[in-house]
Amino acid sequence: MLAKLAKAALDLVFPIHCTGCGREGEIICDQCDIGLARLSPPWCLTCAAPGVEGVCRWCIQHPRGFKSLRSPYRFQGPIRDAVHGLKYRGVRAAAERLGHLMAGYLERNPVPADVLIPVPLHRRRLRSRGYNQSALLAREIGKLTGLPVQDDLLLRVGNSPPQVEILGRDERRNNVSGNFACRNDATGLTPLLIDDVATTGSTLSECAFVLRRGSADTVYALTLARDE
Repeated sequence: MLAKLAKAALDLVFPIHCTGCGREGEIICDQCDIGLARLSPPWCLTCAAPGVEGVCRWCIQHPRGFKSLRSPYRFQGPIRDAVHGLKYRGVRAAAERLGHLMAGYLERNPVPADVLIPVPLHRRRLRSRGYNQSALLAREIGKLTGLPVQDDLLLRVGNSPPQVEILGRDERRNNVSGNFACRNDATGLTPLLIDDVATTGSTLSECAFVLRRGSADTVYALTLARDE
């Protein structure tokens, strides 16, 4: 109840506007949701790279830690603006709507996962931002799907530059290598990793490898959007 009252108070002071039409109320309104750029097949069966039949060459040459990555939207237009608002402009209330969109996609396209695990931030970046946007999304998805959220299993031990600053697949893969650790035994878990955007999938793959080294079963991944 207190959380709802606090959210209502913040909405009065800092109302959210739709990134598509500017209408007050939701970061993406129902009307604009209809016209969002959805990720449509064909896509890579492993990493969801757009326009690929079967499995892409990169996934064949560099096996992934996750079994499959799925994303409902392309990272463009209102989706891009909404993610930037959540991630860089402190619009944390946007996580409710974006998490709802992800949960709806997951219900229509289920995976046999039993726990949601958000991609962690390094403690310095978490302190600077004040929250982990992936954890906020995971909590919203958990509320709607009933899946538990375990946000203390993965730890980010390396504070490498953000992936958005790194160009090239090899460079991105090297940038996150060794950056994560599994705090506890993950035996018996079938995790669904949650993040906001996937570009090459390197971060999610590294997290998945770490979970599997911690004895997790098959690892899946879900992001709101897929960049190209």
